[in-house]
Amino acid sequence: MIQKIWSRVPLAWLQLSFQKTRLLTALAGITFAAVLMFMQFGFQEALFSTTTTIHRSIRGDLFLISTQSENLFSSRQFSRRILYQTLNNEAVAEASPIYIGILPWKNPWTKKERAIFIMGFEPRSTLLEVKGVRENFGAAIGEDAVLFDSLSRPEFGDVAASLQKGERVRAEVNKRMVEVRGLFELGASFAADGNLLTTDLNFQRLFDRPAGEIDFGVISLAEGANLQNVKAQIEKTLPSDVRVLTKEEFIDFERSYWESATAIGFVFNFGAILGLVVGVIITYQVLYTDVVNHLPEYATLKAMGYTNNYLTRVVLEESIILSVLGFVPGLVAALALYALASSGSGLPIEMTAGRVALVFVLTVLMCFVSGLLAMRKLKSADPADIF
Repeated sequence: MIQKIWSRVPLAWLQLSFQKTRLLTALAGITFAAVLMFMQFGFQEALFSTTTTIHRSIRGDLFLISTQSENLFSSRQFSRRILYQTLNNEAVAEASPIYIGILPWKNPWTKKERAIFIMGFEPRSTLLEVKGVRENFGAAIGEDAVLFDSLSRPEFGDVAASLQKGERVRAEVNKRMVEVRGLFELGASFAADGNLLTTDLNFQRLFDRPAGEIDFGVISLAEGANLQNVKAQIEKTLPSDVRVLTKEEFIDFERSYWESATAIGFVFNFGAILGLVVGVIITYQVLYTDVVNHLPEYATLKAMGYTNNYLTRVVLEESIILSVLGFVPGLVAALALYALASSGSGLPIEMTAGRVALVFVLTVLMCFVSGLLAMRKLKSADPADIF
């Protein structure tokens, strides 16, 4: 079978390469479609990855959230008392509140304001497992002291470099002066360009919020406790406006919001589909033109005894060749654009083997569909038109 296919490939290749300009135009179109799909999928994964970084970094087994919360960055508060009531369950080893919000940060050097994401923890807490928190959080216990995310966008000022030089860094947050006592590494996201960590008391000073109102509750279970059983037990004691999630459900809760409840998730999916459609149109035009230009030759081959199935396979092989030749430069271009976009935005846009395989399959499918559409014209090649 493979030998039969290989025997037809030269015919498909010779037809494609007969007009170099048309071939290059087709490859450029397929490359563009592949790059567009790579970029859309890359940005989409960066969206999901960065908006769930905190969820994945918090050490805990179960999470309490308000039923009114849409996502981490637009949460609704509930009573801290509800969280502490879960300690009545013998399987609960620890229950910790988390306070979150967004306030204006004034760049200490340019005095320009920019919204910054702030998280507050109890002083004894070691919930957030990212580089720098465990080592430096003790320095944020003092009044109006904070930790600054060194991976925040540069618009917040050269905070990290100044601290590393031993300089004192003070900034205004919501018209209140705070001092940066240390650094951690979390990274920017589509929802937040920069991040601060501080204690629950400092958080309350910045937001002027009652201590009893929390955004999330984190529950750590005793060793050997059955996660689902404990979750079911806690759910029975919760009021109707609070829900309990496992860590996987907590991550899915955030991802689902950005994927289906926001315009940005739709835009990325639409962009990928658009790239696929563009590739189909371009490839179809090339293959259709090729078939039309060679109709007399196809009719002659039919008169010699070649069947429609044979000639159809030639056209489909042309589409496969185009997909492979167009995909390779598309992959190379996407790698370069990923590096450029990542350095410019601070977002972790990385190529993965799964994405390479997905775009390759879509590119082949795109060209294959184009071949199926183009070969309809092939059936009209009648030997009677020649003889």
